[in-house]
Amino acid sequence: MNWLNVDIASLRAAYGNGSIHPTEIVRMFIAKPVQPAYLPIWIGQFNDAQLLARASALEAIASISGIEKLPLYGVLVAVKDNIDVKGLPTTAACPAFSYMPQESATAIQLLEEAGAIIIGKTNLDQFATGLVGLRSPFGEVPNAFDQRYISGGSSSGSAVALALGQVHLAIGTDTAGSGRVPAVLNNLVGLKPSRGLISATGVVPACRTLDCVSIFSRTVADANLALSVMTMRNDDSIARRPKWKVPDRQGAFRLAIPRASDLRFFGDQQAEQAFADALKILVSLGATIQEIDFSIFYETAGLLYDGPYVAERLEAASALLRDRPQTIHPVVATVIGKGHTFTAADVFTAQYKISLLRKRAAKLLSDFDALVVPTIPTHYTRAEVNADPIALNSRLGTYTNAVNLLDLCALSVPTGFRPDKMPTGITLIAPALHDVILAKFGQQIQDFLKLPLGATGQAYPAASTPIQLKTTTLQVAVVGAHLSGMPLNYQLTERNAKLLSTTTTAALYRLYHLKDTVPPKPGLMRMPENGAAIQVEVWEMPISHFGSFVSLIPSPLGIGTILLADGSSVKSFICEPYAIDGARDITEYGSWKNYINSTKTASIS
Repeated sequence: MNWLNVDIASLRAAYGNGSIHPTEIVRMFIAKPVQPAYLPIWIGQFNDAQLLARASALEAIASISGIEKLPLYGVLVAVKDNIDVKGLPTTAACPAFSYMPQESATAIQLLEEAGAIIIGKTNLDQFATGLVGLRSPFGEVPNAFDQRYISGGSSSGSAVALALGQVHLAIGTDTAGSGRVPAVLNNLVGLKPSRGLISATGVVPACRTLDCVSIFSRTVADANLALSVMTMRNDDSIARRPKWKVPDRQGAFRLAIPRASDLRFFGDQQAEQAFADALKILVSLGATIQEIDFSIFYETAGLLYDGPYVAERLEAASALLRDRPQTIHPVVATVIGKGHTFTAADVFTAQYKISLLRKRAAKLLSDFDALVVPTIPTHYTRAEVNADPIALNSRLGTYTNAVNLLDLCALSVPTGFRPDKMPTGITLIAPALHDVILAKFGQQIQDFLKLPLGATGQAYPAASTPIQLKTTTLQVAVVGAHLSGMPLNYQLTERNAKLLSTTTTAALYRLYHLKDTVPPKPGLMRMPENGAAIQVEVWEMPISHFGSFVSLIPSPLGIGTILLADGSSVKSFICEPYAIDGARDITEYGSWKNYINSTKTASIS
C-alpha cells in the first residue's frame, strides 16, 4: 500500500490501528523518485534528518496522549513559497527577494500544532502573478497528467506535488484563481475560503485586500478538515469570526449557472461538453438549476488586471522592479508594471464600483445556494501559453477572477476526464462564510463520481467522512426599541436577523421606562415574587454579527438570559438594578409597544 497516495481519513485510520507510523511515511517520501521533468515542483525542502526528527517527535507525543487531539497527525504538507515556514527561505519565486522568516505564517503554525509534517516550499508563478505555472526562474511545473500541458498557477508546485502523491495536503494562495485553476488541471479539490477566515500573517502579498490562503486536497472532506484547523486562530485586522455560517434552507440544492450566451470556452468543444455533462450530474443528485445573467462577473473581473487593483501588486515587488528589474520575470514585470499607470483617484473610483457590484451580486445570488461555473474555460499546452503568455493567462481566469473582488467563497471539484485524458471540473461559488454548504454539496459530487485521487491512481475512499452543516446562529429576544417598527429595529435587520416569533416571557419579570434614554427604552427586570409576562419578539441572528450588535448596547442595559412562557431560555436585553431608581413601572401594559401607544393616545387627547 502506498500511504502517500491516500486521503487523510484513510491515513488516520492506518495510524490509529498501527498499520503505519509517521516515520515510515517520511521514509516513503524520501525514497520516492521524482521524474526529472517534475523537479521544479520544489524550491526548498527540509532535509531527511529534520523530517525524520519531526516524525519521531510526533510518535513520542502519540505514545503518551494518542492522536485524537492531532487531526493532522503525520500528514505530509507542501507549502507554496510565498508563505513563511520557519527554517526555510521565502522567495516568492524570486531569488533576489529571498528572506529567512523568524516565524512560520500563522496558518502553518496551526497545521503543525495539529500534527502536520511540513515537507518544504513549492514553486509558483513569481509573486503569485499568473495562472499558468510557467513564470518562475526555478523552472516550469508541468501538468501531473501530461507534461506538455500547463499545471496552472500560481500555486503550481503545491498542486502537482499533491497530485503526484508526494504529500497528503498542499497549501497555496488565491487572489484571482491561483487555488482553483491548478486544482482542476490536476484532478484535485481546490478550496478558496472566504477572505479573512485563514490568517494571512506571514504571506507575501499579491493583492493584500484580496489574497486568501487556499487549500489543495484530494477530497472535499480533507479540505474541510484543513480549513477547520487553519481557522482556529486569526491575528489579522480583516479577520472574520465565526468561521462560517449556513443558510436556512430545506430540500434540494438550488444552483445558478451562467446563461448559455454568457458561457465562454474559446472554441474548446471538449470543455463545453464537459460542463454540460457536469450539469447533468448535478441534476441527477437532485439539484435545481436556473440560468442567470453572468455579465456582472465579467464586469467585476475586468477591474482586477485591467483596472487599478493591479497597482496593489506593486507592494511586494516595487523596489526590485525599480532598482533591479532584471531580477523580475519579464511577463510578471509587464503585468505588475501596469500598476504605475493608475492614479489614487482611479483606485477610489474602482472601490466605489466594487461596492456597488457586490450588492448587485448578492441580490443576484440571494435565491440560490451556489453559483456553478466551469473552473476554467479551456486547456492550454505550455508551448501555447509561452507563445502568448498574457492573453491566454487572462482567459484561464474567465470564471475565477471576480470571486475575491465580490467577497465570495469558492470550491473547485473534479468532475471527470475529457476525451483527451485531461481532467475537468466545476467550481461552486457562494456568499462569504458559506464555505461549509459548498463542502456539503461538493462532497456529494465526489461521493457520486468516485474519481481516482489526483494523478496517483488511488481509488476514491469507500466511505467518506460526512460533512455536517454547522449551526452558527443564535436567538435574541428584544423587548423595547428593537421591536418591529421601533427606531432601533434596523440594528437587527442590517445584521441579517430574522423575526421568528412574538411571544411572552414567563411570569417572572417587570418592565420599566428608563429615565433619560434616547430613543426611549425600557428595562426588563426579573422579579419572581411579583413578576408578570411581558411581550417580546424573538429574532434569529448570525453569530458573526452578534458581537457588533452587543457593542451598540448602552449602559444600564446588557445581554443576559431570560425564560420564555414555553419554558425555553433565550438571550435578551436585561437591565442593571440601579437603573430602576426613578424609572416608571409599566408592567401593567404588558409590552413596550402598548405603553408607547398609550402615551401617544394621551398626548392626542
